[in-house]
Amino acid sequence: MKIITILSISILLLCVQIGVAQKQSTGYSIRGTIADSASHQALTFITVNLMKSPNTVLKADYSQADGSFSFAGLDAGSYSLAIVGVSYRSKRISVELADSGEKIKELGIIPLSPDIVGLNEVVVTAIKQIVKQEIDRITYDLQADPESKVFSVLEMMRKVPLLSLDGDNNILMKGNGDFKILINGKPSSMMERNYKDILRSMPASSIERIEVITSPPAKYDAEGLAGIINIITTKKLDNGYNGSFNLSERFPSGGPGLGGTISAKLGKFGISAFGGANMQTNLPIRGGVQRITTGEEPTTLLQESTIGSKSRTAYLGYEMSYEIDTLNLIAVQLNLNGNKSDVNSIQTSTLMRSDVRLQGYNLSTNRMGNGNGLDASLNYQHSFRADKNRLLTFSYRYLMYGDQQASELSLTNRVNYAMPNYRQVNDQHFAEQTVQIDYVHPIRRHQIEVGLKGILRDNRSDFQYAIADSITGQFVTQPTISNRFRNTQNVFGGYATYQYAWKSWGLKSGLRIEETVIDADFISVDSRVKRMYFNLIPSVSVNRKFKNNSGLTLGYTQRIQRPGIYQLNPFVDRSNPNFERTGNPDLRPALVNDIQLTFSGTGKAQLNMGLGFTFLRNMVFPVSVYDSTTNITRTSYGNTGTAKLPNVFVNLNYPITKRWNVSINSRFAYGMVQGLVNSVLIKNEGLMYNVAVSTNYRLPKDWRLTANLQLNGRGVNLQGKTNSLVSSSFSINKDLIKDKFAIAGSINNPFRTYRENSATTLGPDFQQTNFRWDYFRSFTVSLNYKFGKLKESIKKSKRGIRNDDIQSGS
Repeated sequence: MKIITILSISILLLCVQIGVAQKQSTGYSIRGTIADSASHQALTFITVNLMKSPNTVLKADYSQADGSFSFAGLDAGSYSLAIVGVSYRSKRISVELADSGEKIKELGIIPLSPDIVGLNEVVVTAIKQIVKQEIDRITYDLQADPESKVFSVLEMMRKVPLLSLDGDNNILMKGNGDFKILINGKPSSMMERNYKDILRSMPASSIERIEVITSPPAKYDAEGLAGIINIITTKKLDNGYNGSFNLSERFPSGGPGLGGTISAKLGKFGISAFGGANMQTNLPIRGGVQRITTGEEPTTLLQESTIGSKSRTAYLGYEMSYEIDTLNLIAVQLNLNGNKSDVNSIQTSTLMRSDVRLQGYNLSTNRMGNGNGLDASLNYQHSFRADKNRLLTFSYRYLMYGDQQASELSLTNRVNYAMPNYRQVNDQHFAEQTVQIDYVHPIRRHQIEVGLKGILRDNRSDFQYAIADSITGQFVTQPTISNRFRNTQNVFGGYATYQYAWKSWGLKSGLRIEETVIDADFISVDSRVKRMYFNLIPSVSVNRKFKNNSGLTLGYTQRIQRPGIYQLNPFVDRSNPNFERTGNPDLRPALVNDIQLTFSGTGKAQLNMGLGFTFLRNMVFPVSVYDSTTNITRTSYGNTGTAKLPNVFVNLNYPITKRWNVSINSRFAYGMVQGLVNSVLIKNEGLMYNVAVSTNYRLPKDWRLTANLQLNGRGVNLQGKTNSLVSSSFSINKDLIKDKFAIAGSINNPFRTYRENSATTLGPDFQQTNFRWDYFRSFTVSLNYKFGKLKESIKKSKRGIRNDDIQSGS
């Protein structure tokens, strides 16, 4: 903590010294901020020419990320500013610097109007920019994509650069499943347990945009190997109110869903809320596993099962802000979510050696799940009268979620198998408290940020294993294989970032210091594990802007992955008697180095493409080992591997005509992984790719047709591969009331009723293939309604708590 304190004080003193030096300057200064006249959003990289005569340019500047610009060291006299921006009307402003005591001329907000050409009719046809490249992130505008009226946020992820969906609809970021999802720049409990249920129930029409933060700066916590996905639910608001509502139905596999947002502002008081719910009923599917072992006594295990499931999910997010005065702002946030699931399966199992049946049984399983989460935060933001872009923020957040899984298993038709019926319960709870202080100090083209943060986490698990008494039928807990587990993880960190904008260049760099203290306690067996980790995490991004809003970005970042409760929890899942799965409380953090070069260009075609290389060490892999004595395959997690991943991505949006548009989102990578499995070195490699092609055609009278094709290549992991996947969809939507009320429908995978999803696992003495036939074809209908009108932007806390360091999902 001493290092962090010294670093922060040194940077703050540097800021003060530079600020004092500026104030002592005897010249005149001109300052202003450029914003869009309609949306009031700050405009960056707008050219500002300082002119002494109509044709003589004395100095030139570019507006920064917050829209600000400045000229210093000027003599008294008459000047003019010529402001020029692509797609905006040029503007000239006269400025008089009189020989008086007023040394700084504040021009305030300077609005620029979009450059729109009027036709004979008042009709403007334009292609809204869907994908935007910034210095450390790529933004996808869902409101500019007509399919947002048809699909959920989860389904739209396949069109976002660097994101894709695998065969199980898990999100992959740069091919990696370890990332963090934020809501409006802040973590939320609704994304901690099972993001798929929430995003599947969240209509894309209620979301403004999705940000893929490829090179997270130092102000973000260091964890999440691939990066950060930030989902923005609302745009800047005005006096008044607005909102949206979506109602949908998916069948035969799926169910009804609804969701929406509402925002309002009255003077200094503003609120925004979003919420939704859905009911998911999956038709029965067929699955199973085949395992072939080698050695002196080879065996073949074949299991086949039929699985049906139901789930219910709901979520609600609320944010409120109050402007005490022009310099002070208070913002509070509250998110609630919950889900219930019910899974029933019937399985047959046969273990053979040659033609001899060694073992067999029928297994009936009923698994009930119940999860809930809550998070609340309070932010106080103070800006300074001399420069309102100087910000001091104090933040506190509390987050908790729980997940209880209870399974009851009944065995019949036993052949050489004496295990009684049994029940297992796993009750997990996670709680987190965070305190954070951030300070932002802009100095002309420079911006310095420093911050201190403390995170206190508490993971708890109570897992019970009980067998049925052969006489009474009552379930009796088995203490030797039951346990209570508690894991505390405290993270103390500090950061400093520096940002610089000069003409067409931008730089953002930083360093983050983190110390992690872990204390794991196996309460039932009186055993403890203690560890401490210290990490220095650098990051840097350089951006070069060209004409027509094109640009080149080079970014490097280092990230770490601290294992979450799902990977640490030593609970042994015995829901399949021949396969056991458990966590590993001895896991260490994994480390990744990632470098990415990205080009973005806009014109008739919107193009984003990039080259990257990722290197991972101490990577947390699931490790499967076969025990020939018990005929059980046991899977746990270990810091067993390294991985190298050169990759390339291309995202293209091209209007063939004014009515016909085509977009391609693709990523190709060559994965090379290796690690120890049961003391044997295993290597695996292969080409991985994801290609999503979408085309839409705008018909007369506000009808629109869309077709999608998605190609997923094989997935590569330490011990095996997953199969490839081809999917398709067709949709139609119509605006019944322009930009207000729309109806939409789609058919997914009309050419195939089922699809096979398979994964192969290889070990030194076994080969295993898990397969599942999922219902593939589905139909969706939805209604979308937008309402309200706004006039003046709501203020939100510009800084807040972002705990983006725990692996998402299970």
